[in-house]
Amino acid sequence: MTLLQCEPGTATETVDVAAGSTIGFILDNTIYHQGPAAIYLGQAPSTAAEWDGSGANWFKIAEWGATFDPFTFIDYGASQLTATIPNDVPAGQYLARIEQIGLHVTGTPQWYISCAQISITGGGFANPSKVSISGYVSPNDPGLTVKHLRSCAHCLHCAWTRTFHRMRS
Repeated sequence: MTLLQCEPGTATETVDVAAGSTIGFILDNTIYHQGPAAIYLGQAPSTAAEWDGSGANWFKIAEWGATFDPFTFIDYGASQLTATIPNDVPAGQYLARIEQIGLHVTGTPQWYISCAQISITGGGFANPSKVSISGYVSPNDPGLTVKHLRSCAHCLHCAWTRTFHRMRS
């Protein structure tokens, strides 16, 4: 499964953001497809402006999954999603990537993504587990092959939720 990566050179600037600050993505509409969302950081091997997002450099800093009574996804209807950059993220240039996985077509998840170029200042020495985008999920993952969203008892255990880890020292 090939997932969309960030496209280098499309942003006009790289923004300085202090570790511990809140970043966010404002949508031009509300999220109207049921499915999970997450924000990831990927440390650029050179500059954020030149990096396409390939390689095992990505870790999750926030996620919005499902609730079950009643069943819905937490991000459904949101017009913006925000996350705090952990204090212990090392300083450097990163791509911040938001994704929402629409599960409205059974067996064919659809990714909605956006990226931003940031330069984290301050920070610490954390070394979280990292994965590649594409490659962190499989088309057969149970959380991506939901047949009946209203009765999805296993969605909480989607593969993308297990794969990424929050920052830890």
